Amino acid sequence: MSRGFLKKTSYVGFLTLISRVTGLMRDMAYAWMFPSGTGLMDAFLVANQIPNTLRRFFAEGAFSQAFVPVVSEYKSRKSHDEVRQLVDSAAGTLATVLVGVTGLGVILAPLVIVVLAPGFSDSAEQFSLATEMLRWTFPYLLFVSLTALAGGVLNSYGQFGIPAFTSVALNLTAIVFAVWIAPHTESPGVTLAIGVFVAGVIQLAMQIPPMLKLGLLRRPRFHWRHEGVRRIGTLMIPAILGSSMGQFSVLLSSSIATLLSTGSVAWLYYADRLVEFPLGVFSIALATIILPSLSRHHAEQSAERFNTTLDWALRLLVLIVVPASVALFVIAGPLTVAIFHYGQFSANDVLMTRWALMGYAFALLGWSLIKVLAPGYYARQDTRTPMRIAMWSLGVTMGLNLLFVLVAYVTGNINTPGLHIALALTNAVGAIINAYSLYRGLKSSGVFTPLSGWPALILRIVLANVAMGACLLYFSGGTELWLDLPTWTRVWRLAACVTGGGAVYFAALWLCGARVEHFRAHKSASL
Repeated sequence: MSRGFLKKTSYVGFLTLISRVTGLMRDMAYAWMFPSGTGLMDAFLVANQIPNTLRRFFAEGAFSQAFVPVVSEYKSRKSHDEVRQLVDSAAGTLATVLVGVTGLGVILAPLVIVVLAPGFSDSAEQFSLATEMLRWTFPYLLFVSLTALAGGVLNSYGQFGIPAFTSVALNLTAIVFAVWIAPHTESPGVTLAIGVFVAGVIQLAMQIPPMLKLGLLRRPRFHWRHEGVRRIGTLMIPAILGSSMGQFSVLLSSSIATLLSTGSVAWLYYADRLVEFPLGVFSIALATIILPSLSRHHAEQSAERFNTTLDWALRLLVLIVVPASVALFVIAGPLTVAIFHYGQFSANDVLMTRWALMGYAFALLGWSLIKVLAPGYYARQDTRTPMRIAMWSLGVTMGLNLLFVLVAYVTGNINTPGLHIALALTNAVGAIINAYSLYRGLKSSGVFTPLSGWPALILRIVLANVAMGACLLYFSGGTELWLDLPTWTRVWRLAACVTGGGAVYFAALWLCGARVEHFRAHKSASL
């Protein structure tokens, strides 16, 4: 079983890697072409982040985690024609709802900017620009949500390639608009927003042929009374809150950042993108693979296989994500320089992004655990428990954020550069609380029982990370050194750090007694 999971996870991870690499290229293009200190990028990033956060609600987050278990159950217990009717009804119903939401978003764009970017109200020019951008980016919500629906169906049928590859289309389109189109237009920011709209159309178009080939999409229609659609809706409502609070927390942090010094939104964004690289390449890929499997095991009432699959996924996650978090923290400065310090991205931008990245490094493990633990609930069609946990962790995060802003305002430091690091740290606190609560809930209810060997595994991983972190700290050098390095020297030196750090980590693991068979699901009990 684990060999098949590893193969699928590696495949999806590889395609997601391509997506993340092109995503970094996109963000490098943004940093190169548009300075952080002018406010243009802050306005664009807020306008782009709003529909992308709602996308997590209607697409990858709530909808997928409510949709996939129901589709998996239909696939296991009902006919192909009944599955097709479910897909047609779900697609038509979702599209109808999203057309209404999108229309409201476009009409009420000024109000949305006032609420979610209060700092822009002090500048009429920035407010107007952000509003116009949002009217172009908001329809992306419709396109990408329907793309996610198609991806959920394809994943349920074991087709992971095209859904994982559609993000590449988004990134390549954004790069074309950022580098070759926007700089030559009268309003570059609005042109970037138009690029998001075009990318959404392309992503949806890529999903339609494989859906037609499977015979699962004939005549989408609004059919809220369909039994499967009603179940999806019932599961989705609490999942909207439960699955996407991490992204919503980041959005709210960006909204608060508009009250801080100019550039804070961009610095948090660039740091978040670097954290999203390992999160997307591995954690989200792993979660994508295990949700249909967990849903199938639950439908087949196979509690042992359910537990073994989840235990294996958690072992693999800590093996990869813990060193990624340590490395992001230790070489935050060199990484930021090598990726972003070109063109309009100044040395001060490097420093500010580095601080945010160090804060987000603590959040990476929490966010990754949430991605793997939450399917343990969603596969059993329990969306209410993750909702309650997510609401609690969001409340803690926002409480800390508001306390921080209040103190900064009272002391007169609200516009002091660097305060944005507090927003990154509060997100880390919320992520850790969320992940721990999910784990405790699964364990206390008897759904998940960790198999033997975890204490030894954790000790080995801790020792290996100490060795890796020490080597990276010694050989990477300070951020100031990297600022003076030529471009290609930065590239090969960063590659050497990453490769060398990985080699030290896995060598230390081996010396501590860890072996490949310890991470195979059918042998995990013998660790």
